[in-house]
Amino acid sequence: MVSLPPEEARHALTVLRIRVGERVRLSDGQGGQWLAQVTYAGEGQVSCQLLDDLAACESPARITLYQGLPKADKLELIAQKAAELGVWRLCPVAMQRSVARWQPKEIERKTERLRRISQEALKQCGRSMALCIEPLMSWKQALEDMEARQLVLMPWEEAKDGRMLALHRAQPDARDIGILIGPEGGISQEEARQASAAGALPITLGPRILRCETATIVSCAMVQQLWGDMS
Repeated sequence: MVSLPPEEARHALTVLRIRVGERVRLSDGQGGQWLAQVTYAGEGQVSCQLLDDLAACESPARITLYQGLPKADKLELIAQKAAELGVWRLCPVAMQRSVARWQPKEIERKTERLRRISQEALKQCGRSMALCIEPLMSWKQALEDMEARQLVLMPWEEAKDGRMLALHRAQPDARDIGILIGPEGGISQEEARQASAAGALPITLGPRILRCETATIVSCAMVQQLWGDMS
């Protein structure tokens, strides 16, 4: 028998209007997922009886998204879509052309908001692992983090060749994959040079210039298609 945390219980009662006897899918956010039956629902509490283990729906591709810090509404959309697309880690990065600037006292509050948004998306899409949202990284910290990845892709509007499909053919077994996306103003020449020195591979997403949030969604979906579980 398990009881839902108070916030989840309120959501189940007021939004989902859950009732005794219903079967539900429960996740612990750490990879565990179960089929359960509601045994009590009322007075701000929900209890369930676990019935069976469910297979996890996590991708074999562990994607770390290095997202150049965009405006707040765009980053919230990106956190939501990253959760839905099976991204493992989201790392907001302060980059040269970032219009948005977070003050040190804002970082914890804004990071927590992104986590709440991603949690709602996780519940909707049935994931068993919580999206790890890191506090705002400096560019130097992001470069150091990239060096630990098995493969890092850098969609860049100035890349003339470099196709994701060709990289997949060359490294089909890559699993720890980073994606670097610039902010609204894109990745500067110097940042591209430094990222390449850290192992990032410049690629093109085609002849059209995409908004940063569009490039993020497209890139994550393509990685899941080629290395993950969307094929």
